Amino acid sequence: MKFSEKDIMAALSTVQDPDLHNDLVSLNMVKDVKAGPERVSFTVVLTTPACPLKEKIRKDCEEAVRKVIGDTVELDIVMSSSVTTSRDKAPVLTGVKNIVAIASGKGGVGKSTVTANLAVALAQTGAKVGLIDADIYGPSIPVMFNCEHDQPEVKVVNGKNVIQPLDQYGVKLLSIGFLTPPDSPVVWRGPMASSALKQFIGDADWGELDYLLIDLPPGTSDIHLTLVQTVPVTGAIIVTTPQKVALADATKGLAMFRQPQINVPVLGIVENMAYFTPEELPGNKYFIFGKDGGKNLSEKYGVPLLGQVPLVQGIRESGDSGLPAVMKEGVVSQAFRDLAEAMARQVAIRNATFAKTKKVEL
Repeated sequence: MKFSEKDIMAALSTVQDPDLHNDLVSLNMVKDVKAGPERVSFTVVLTTPACPLKEKIRKDCEEAVRKVIGDTVELDIVMSSSVTTSRDKAPVLTGVKNIVAIASGKGGVGKSTVTANLAVALAQTGAKVGLIDADIYGPSIPVMFNCEHDQPEVKVVNGKNVIQPLDQYGVKLLSIGFLTPPDSPVVWRGPMASSALKQFIGDADWGELDYLLIDLPPGTSDIHLTLVQTVPVTGAIIVTTPQKVALADATKGLAMFRQPQINVPVLGIVENMAYFTPEELPGNKYFIFGKDGGKNLSEKYGVPLLGQVPLVQGIRESGDSGLPAVMKEGVVSQAFRDLAEAMARQVAIRNATFAKTKKVEL
């Protein structure tokens, strides 16, 4: 049986990316095709290392190519990844492909817990991840990453002081909590808080990142406006709990990003504390804050529900001990890994289907 590299490409042109609804060849996801009488090889470049559909795409490729080469020829499929971006080259954060804002309408819904575990889960897939703790008045990321007593270095580069983010669990970190005593409140007016965020963005050496997560303060404030005016944000994630009072505030946060003058795509909603599960009885679910509030909100506004994270004692213990729950085995870690895959998936879809986000000019 004779076949060429052109035949292999033709076969792969029948394989669809389930999210982007186009074939792999048209999407330029097939590389390094080699076809010999005894061995065929090629590389599929996925849009993120956290792709939840990796095995399905690999299987579809194998089935399509086997129709051409038969069952006796050796087939070597290499699955790699290159995270997509919707950002133009900009004067700040030039090496960052995607900037994702993590927001909540009110405090206490576990936004920082979700952000910390999401960052580590993405890093575990091999993605390059950074995290800015923009909750200036209540920074909790230093505790959650067990580095509240550490301080970032400052290096002079071309006559300018440049902050070196800390590196913990494979995630680059900056927080106002690294720069102030743990027991001292940050009593600043809005412009000072906004100035601190601008420094974390523009005066830090973030290097090359696939995802930079911004842990925003609760509500809608100066910090939110400063972020969207300083950099083009790829998308936003809204964290809520199921009860009515949290959903009412989450709706306001969602509506803020959708305002015409801001126009940041909402990647999805995370329903935290969706139900209580005793760790010794993982099959039991108790909906103590109500049921499916985040799911109903996502359906109402036509945005994806990225995940439902259970209320488990181990999550609180992990946050307090500074070892994120996703680093331990169990139902909780799987929930955060699924959440990371869902977020990465929505970022890839957003980059392929929506126009580039622009900085907000108010």
